[in-house]
Amino acid sequence: MNQKREQVIEINRLSKEYTTGTGNTVLAVDGVSLQIPRNSFTCIVGPSGCGKSTILRIAAGLEKSSSGTVHYNGTSVSKPCAEIGLVFQEYSLFPWLSVLDNVAAGPEFAGVDKDKRYEDAQRYIRMVNMIDFKDAYPHELSGGMRQRVAIARALANEPDVLLMDEPFGALDAHTRILLQKELLKVWEMTRKTIVLVTHSVDEAVYLADRIVIMSSRPGRIRKMLEVDMERPRSRAMPEFGELTDYILKELEH
Repeated sequence: MNQKREQVIEINRLSKEYTTGTGNTVLAVDGVSLQIPRNSFTCIVGPSGCGKSTILRIAAGLEKSSSGTVHYNGTSVSKPCAEIGLVFQEYSLFPWLSVLDNVAAGPEFAGVDKDKRYEDAQRYIRMVNMIDFKDAYPHELSGGMRQRVAIARALANEPDVLLMDEPFGALDAHTRILLQKELLKVWEMTRKTIVLVTHSVDEAVYLADRIVIMSSRPGRIRKMLEVDMERPRSRAMPEFGELTDYILKELEH
């Protein structure tokens, strides 16, 4: 990767401690430093409980670090901001709003003109192949369809960076693969900076420019790998299987 690329997010020596209900202190993340280049697609993988989601929530301004810093374009991140969007595993759609109104909700809160916000909403709904369901309600949609809407809703807020916490973790294998392809199409169209946390090494190898491998708790960065593999990628490519096997072996330590 070109070292001169602009770093849009800079995480420096980030640590996070939690106090349990019994009063014990648990160190979840320990001294993580990570730079995210603009327009890149980074995946973070690691064992359960290694602090992957915690790093994402701190980077989004939803949690405070115990020590260390997160900067977005040189400015300290201490609270949620419009420039950093977040997509969770839970779909978190408003059940009383249609798909179109869900996607337009964020811009409405931001005071965007009605005609513009609905025009933009339809553009993003079309981008995730949900335009035929724009008048449907969340309870009428499958899990994969709801997650498509959640992605469109995040994009409609026009974030510079999109943080994704296990966005496909609750989906069946077939739907997951379909949405991975859709997400790549969205990334190629928008060139948003994306950071995606996943338990799936296969998913990371399919999606990422760079893969960050975390250790068991307390979470530390074990290794960062540049994925020098042409797109579109096929799981039948020899290098795909080789990289997947390498990462799985790293995660065994």
